[in-house]
Formats: sequence, C-alpha cells, structure tokens
Amino acid sequence: MTTSSSQALDYLEGLSGAIHKRLYQQPSAVLAVFRRMLPHLAKTIVMAMLYMTGPLPATELETWIRDDSNGEKDKAISVLESLHIITQAQETKGQRAYRLASGFQNSLRQALTGGGNHRSFGVPCVETGSKRVSIERLDAFARGQWETILHYMVGSAGSALVGGSEISPASKTLLDLGHFIELRGGRASITQAGFSFLLQEVNAQVWSLLIVYLENAHKLKMDNVDVLSFLFMLGSLELGQDYSTDSLTATQLQMLDDLNDFGIVFRTSSKSTRFYPTRLATTLTSDAAALNNNDSFSNALNSTSTSGSKGYIIIETNYRLYAYTSSELQIAVLALFTELETRFPNLVSGKLTKESVQRAIGLGITSDQIISYLDTYAHPQMQRKTPVLPPTVVDQIRLWQIEGDRMRATEGFLFKDFKDWEEFRDLKEYAGHIGVLVWSNDVRRLMFLTRVEQISQYIKNRQKRA
Repeated sequence: MTTSSSQALDYLEGLSGAIHKRLYQQPSAVLAVFRRMLPHLAKTIVMAMLYMTGPLPATELETWIRDDSNGEKDKAISVLESLHIITQAQETKGQRAYRLASGFQNSLRQALTGGGNHRSFGVPCVETGSKRVSIERLDAFARGQWETILHYMVGSAGSALVGGSEISPASKTLLDLGHFIELRGGRASITQAGFSFLLQEVNAQVWSLLIVYLENAHKLKMDNVDVLSFLFMLGSLELGQDYSTDSLTATQLQMLDDLNDFGIVFRTSSKSTRFYPTRLATTLTSDAAALNNNDSFSNALNSTSTSGSKGYIIIETNYRLYAYTSSELQIAVLALFTELETRFPNLVSGKLTKESVQRAIGLGITSDQIISYLDTYAHPQMQRKTPVLPPTVVDQIRLWQIEGDRMRATEGFLFKDFKDWEEFRDLKEYAGHIGVLVWSNDVRRLMFLTRVEQISQYIKNRQKRA
C-alpha cells in the first residue's frame, strides 16, 4: 500500500460507523475504498461475499486461508471491520460468521456493473461548441498551482526563490493548521512536519493536505461525507473531460474554489458551471504518478526511489556538496541545510557546515531527515558505493544535532565584581523581574544578562539613592 493510501486509510478508520454508512451510499466512494484502501486479501474476501445472500461462516473462511497466512487474514478482517465493511453475525448454531454491509455491497455492485441512476461518477458536459481545455494546459495549471505551494513552504525558511507567486490565504491557513509551517517572529517558517511533507511523492503530499482539509471542514460548516465523496469522485473522473456542477451539493460547490487553489480542479472562472479534474485529481485513487514530468518537482522530491528517479547530489568527505540541477525548488531545499557558494547553469556547489545544519535543526528539521534526503537523491556515482554517503559526514551531521540539543549559544553580558551581597541580590532580582537574566551563581556573585540598557540605568539610580 502506498503512503497516500495509508494516510487516507488512517483517516477513514477514525470515522464513525454512521459516517461510513452515509459514505457507502456513493458507488464512486465505495469503489475508491475497495481499490485503494484495502489489502489484497481483504479485496478477495469482499469479492467472495459480494453476491452472497447470507453471512459467511468463520470456519468456511478459515478453510480458504493457509495456516502460514493467518496473520494476513487477521489484518484483513481488522481493516474490514474498522471500516464497517463487514460485521460479525451469529449463525443459528452459535458459530461466528461475517456479513457484508448492505450499503457497501449494493454500491460496489453498481460500481462494477454500471447499474443504477446515480450521478456518483460525475456528469460529463455535453459539448456545446466551446473549446475544451487541453490536457497540456491542465497539467501546466496543476503543476504551477502545486509548485507555488511548495515555493511558499521552502521560501518561508528564508531561501531565495525566483518565480514563486503568492498562494491564496486559504492555502496558507491550511499549511498552518497542518503544522507544515508556523509563525515565528511574525513570519512563516517551515517545520519538521513541513520538511517531511516536501520529501513525500506528490500524491502523498496532496493527500496530506486534503486530510488537514477534511479535519477542519466542520469549521467551515462543510459536511465531511460530502467532502470525502467529492474527493473519491474526482479520483474516478477522466482527465481532459469537463464535468457539470449541477449535480454537486452546496459543500462540494464550496470546495471547488479551494481545490482550484491547490491545482486539483480547473475552472475558467468562479461562476463557471463546469470544471475539469487535473492530473492531481485523477490520480487520487490510483497508482499513477501525479505531475509525472521530467521537469516537475515530483521527480526531484520523490521519497520513494524508483528506477526512473535520478539522483543529483555528490557529497565528499570534506563536506563539499555538488548538486547537478537547475531547479529553483531543489536548490532552495538544499539551501535549508547547506551553505551554497557557487551556481552554474546546471550545477550548484556548497558545503555542509555546523552553522547550516544547526540552522536547519532550529527550523525543526532533524539530522536523520537531512541524511535521508542526501541518501535518497545521491548521484548514481555515489549509489555504486556501500554505504552511499561517507560515514564521517553522516556521523558529523548527527553530532551537530546532539551538540545543538545540549548546548545553546546566547549573546549577552557577564556581570561580576559586585561591591557586596546586597548589590548582587538587588540587581539579580531586578534582572529576573524584567526578563533579562539568563544565568547566575550566588556563591561567586556572577550573572549573565541579555541586555544592559535598563540594568545600567538601574545601577545609576541605585547609586544616587545610596
């Protein structure tokens, strides 16, 4: 199961049976759950029970499963029960049995056979002579919108980016609610969760953001079931086909503007009665890669290495780093934990330093995340070696984090040589009261303060009173 499917499954398992019952009234939602959320053995069990008129005895189910696969069987049953797809029933002889939920059963039958008069899979627009938006334009729109969000996240860490446009206030709010960014000193900064988000493949990124959207839908007075149903419906639509908004609920119409900001759907205007699903939408419930393009950011930040992905980073034992890339986003990610020094048309070079790594750690990025990133996107020449990264570099990155965890440098002023104990005590109490006292030693009559302006004035006033 992919990361994106696991995220969606975790969210679905936390929902109540009443919500599942409403959700399973939509054949498109049931088909998406069946295709993407269930383990293979769970799918086999569901298909075996799909046209049964009565419950399936547990003893009969056990005869289908080999003894060495009981662990997989227990996991499959657990998932099906947590999603309220099957329930336990008692036969007349008191034996345990399983029954497929009627709502799920009926909707899956309709989805597989095309029965019913539902509009669960969208209503395609009848061609009226207007020019249909091309797939190339939809891909460009989706990539532009999604990379703008990534630009904002990376740029929030202080990295200079070229060409990044402003994202919508709703997108900023969602990133903040998901703790992908946080406000520090009046400006947005990327968090540890945000860096993990950047390292995911695009489908997983989309689901991460959508789950935050789902978790906060009630604040916008949106129906969770309508939101989920619409997302599952989008995953079943055809790329390049326009669909009518006439069959959408009020919640789903409200969603269109937000999903347009994310690049998941495209509308020519907010008043348009038709919408286009982009590749980000049509891959929500499939294994196909979103934004699969040589120039797309998905290839650069794909956390699951594939045969088609290509590493671009070379790092030497002296901590020198060379990255063969011209992507602004890739360069900006490297700048989070590297001191970049030189840039050429297809190459940037720099160095891992104590300051650059601890700066990243200060943002919440861990040493293991930095090491994982360097290992995942190491150049093919480095991947021929075992281990891929120089051990000295790996150890030093971890040591820099440990050092940062146990020591923190604070700029300030050391006060000593007080005239007597009373002067030391009064000044210490005042410094503590105004919040500038960092450390003190009563025995040696020492104190360390972050500011001196108010302290100097206090000393002068005290001397005048003496």
